[in-house]
Amino acid sequence: MHRIGFIVPPKFQLMSLAALTTFELANMPPRGPCYDIHLLSERGGPVESPGGMTLQTTAFGETAFDTVIVGSVTEMKIPPFDPTMIAFVKETAKASRRIASICSGAFVLAEAGLLNGRRATMHWAHASEFRARFPDVTTEEDRIFINDGPIWTSAGMTAGIDLALALLDNDLGADAAKLVARLLVMNQRRLGGQMQHSALLDMTPKSDRIELVLAHIRRNLRNPLTIDELADVANLSPRQFSRAFQAETGQSPAKAVEQLRLEAARFMIEQGRHTINVVAQETGFADRERMRRAFVRTYGVPADVLRRNARREIVVDA
Repeated sequence: MHRIGFIVPPKFQLMSLAALTTFELANMPPRGPCYDIHLLSERGGPVESPGGMTLQTTAFGETAFDTVIVGSVTEMKIPPFDPTMIAFVKETAKASRRIASICSGAFVLAEAGLLNGRRATMHWAHASEFRARFPDVTTEEDRIFINDGPIWTSAGMTAGIDLALALLDNDLGADAAKLVARLLVMNQRRLGGQMQHSALLDMTPKSDRIELVLAHIRRNLRNPLTIDELADVANLSPRQFSRAFQAETGQSPAKAVEQLRLEAARFMIEQGRHTINVVAQETGFADRERMRRAFVRTYGVPADVLRRNARREIVVDA
C-alpha cells in the first residue's frame, strides 16, 4: 500500500485536487486498494478554498509517507507560506520516497530548499516570478511536468493529473496508468516534456467550416494537405479559403499545417515508440531532414535532442 500525504495549503486551488482522483481510481477493483491518501494541513481540521469548498485535514506530524504532494494555491505572498509548512516539507522529504508539487506548489518546494540545483516547472504565468525568487533552480516553464530524482513538479492544475498518472505508472506499471487514463476519459496521456501551449488552442476558429478544416488536418497529417484539398473541405474557393483561414486563426494554412505536424511529431518522438524516420512519414514531413529543419526553426533543437531529453526524464527510483 502506497501512503500519500497531500498537503492542502490555505486558499488551495480546487483543481489541484483532481490529481487525487487518479489514485482513487487506481484503488478500484479488480486491482483493489493500492493507495492510502491523507489530507494534511498545518493545524488540521477544516481548510476552506476561495471557491467555498471545505476539506477536513489532519495536522502535520507524521512524516513517513511514500509520496508527498503539495497542492496549488490561489494567492502567493512574500513570505508565501507559513514556516511550519516549510519545516514539515523539509522533514517529510527526508523520510519519503518522493515529493511532488502541483502548479504553484513548486514555490513551497523551492522555499524548503528541495529544488536547489534541480530542474523544475510550474504554470507559465508564475515562471518569471519563480525564476527571480529562486535563481538556484533551473526553471523550465514550457513543460507539463518534470521529474528530477525524487522531486516532481507540474505545470497547471490539469498537468497535475498527467504527473499523477506518471507516478502511478512508476508504481503499478503502464497498463494500470492506461486504464486510469481511460476511466478519466483523457484524449491522450501527455508526457512530461510536452509543451504547455497547444498549437490547436492558439488557432481557435470562429466558424464551423474552419473548425472542420482543422479537424481534417489533424486526421490526415501524413497526406500532402494542399490548399485545394483544404478549400474543398471548407466549401470555398482556394482564394476565399486562404483569406478566411488567416482571418480566423491568425495563421496561413501552410503555417497551421506545419504547427500541427510539429506538435504531433513531438508527441510521437517523446513517446519513443517509433524511429525518427517513421515519425517524419506519419506526420507528413516526408523525410527526416525536412522535419529536422522544422524542429530547429521552431524549437531550436533537432528532434533527436528532444528524444534524448525525454528519455532523461524517465523515472528511475532511488
